[in-house]
Amino acid sequence: MTKRAAIYARFSTDLQNERSVEDQFVLCRKHAEQHQLTVVRTFEDRARSGASIFGRDGLLQLMDAARDGSFDVLIVEALDRLSRDMEDLAGLHKRLSFLNIEIRAVHEGVANTVLVGLRGLVGQLYREDNAHKIRRGQAGRVGSGLNAGGLTFGYAPVPGEPGKRKIVEEEAQTIRRIFEEYVAGRTPRDIAHDLNRDRLPAPRGSKWNASTINGNVQRGTGILQNELYAGRLVWNKVRMVKNPDTGRRISRPNPKEEWQSADVPDLAIISTELFEQAQARKKERGKDQPHLQRRPRHMLSGLLRCGVCGSGMSTKGRDKSDRIRIRCSASTESNSCPDPRTFYLDTVESAVLAGLSSEMKQPKVLAEYVKTYHEERKRLSAEADAKRSRLERRAAQLKREIDRLVDHLAKGIGDPNVIGPRSTELHYEREDILAELAEAPPAYEVVSLHPGILSRYEQQLETLQKALAEGIRSGDSECAEAMRDLVETVTVHRDPSAPGAVEIEVKGRLSALLGEGHYPNGVKASGGSMVAEEGLEPPTRGL
Repeated sequence: MTKRAAIYARFSTDLQNERSVEDQFVLCRKHAEQHQLTVVRTFEDRARSGASIFGRDGLLQLMDAARDGSFDVLIVEALDRLSRDMEDLAGLHKRLSFLNIEIRAVHEGVANTVLVGLRGLVGQLYREDNAHKIRRGQAGRVGSGLNAGGLTFGYAPVPGEPGKRKIVEEEAQTIRRIFEEYVAGRTPRDIAHDLNRDRLPAPRGSKWNASTINGNVQRGTGILQNELYAGRLVWNKVRMVKNPDTGRRISRPNPKEEWQSADVPDLAIISTELFEQAQARKKERGKDQPHLQRRPRHMLSGLLRCGVCGSGMSTKGRDKSDRIRIRCSASTESNSCPDPRTFYLDTVESAVLAGLSSEMKQPKVLAEYVKTYHEERKRLSAEADAKRSRLERRAAQLKREIDRLVDHLAKGIGDPNVIGPRSTELHYEREDILAELAEAPPAYEVVSLHPGILSRYEQQLETLQKALAEGIRSGDSECAEAMRDLVETVTVHRDPSAPGAVEIEVKGRLSALLGEGHYPNGVKASGGSMVAEEGLEPPTRGL
């Protein structure tokens, strides 16, 4: 019976010839004919790196078809078409072998464990060596004052001269304005507001915001920290690494001693003096904002979301009565929220606490809580019972051994210098076990639902509300974490039917315990009600 074969082809980048896939198919079909194999499926990935299996739809389709039993043999031009990563190639070979699917490489033959290990090692070394060569080439370009890759606001590539850049005067005027206003005392946030008001183009076509101007000190990013604007090209601030679990590339800052630089006075947009003045002011401002102050200052810090644009919300000063106001951060940072609105923080906090309390007071919720509580108690009790039984057996065994040794001493059997110390050692071990048994938790007892439990539960909820609010406001991090165990996000809307009213949607983190649908008040309403879209329930983990 003729075996069914599938063909897989891949090429790495857009710079390679599209014909590469068709050429691989032709080569693999000839191999199939020579070995009396019937090609039933073909799979391909165009312009996809072999460094990871993520983002390769053709390979994922191939594995789905393999699990469905669609073919018996997989043909590739070479094993590095499947992967240039040792772990991924070995994993593909293991899974296909489990499915009784043979891998054939046209240039290498039938894949076995030894060949897969060698080709995986060679492929990965080749890939890493290529990366080193590319970085070495980029370092050489930087040393010559050329661009090593990427676009920078204020500059454009020179056609026909790879690596060379020229100043875009319209964008350069914006850069000069940013530095001059910052040195004059304005904040990045205020500068961003005015740039958006004047409709000046921002990098990558987005809106101006404070972070675009300010950047990140550790990574050396942002308009104010880009030394190129003062005529000095700096490269290798960050390196890109691929997350093996997601396949996504992320940047990590390099130590400053690994940065490379070159003077490019022809690309200077501002003077060195102006740049240094900006750095001095930035350093001075940084002293007033130590990282140690970054703790939740309010009950809902970091949880609030704007109901109009979905951005986070932050405090926006106080009114004459000293009430704290909150506002959409997108509006504050870049003036980009289509319908910015200011709310009072205490109103939102009260609505959230009232909503949580209303949901938790429902008898169905209480019953579900007790049910989950019982299940957790039973599990913990079963573990405790097993441990208690193990300790009791060991204590009984030690008693028998001690009695036997004492019996031998009484009858004059054995050496007392050996039996005495051994008996003492066993005695102390038994004492430790008995002490541990005395501290073991009591057996599981059922918690019954009686008429008075609901009122007691309500009292505890009111106490919890007050304790959470007061604890968080006083800087208690445990109270802040307790709130984050209950709430994931709080989305704030204005109620169009009632001026001044607030409408909130609360999403809970702990829905995995009880699931959705347990909460009878899951409807949107004004004046402090909430939407329990994912369920909110009291934590029971660990009791």
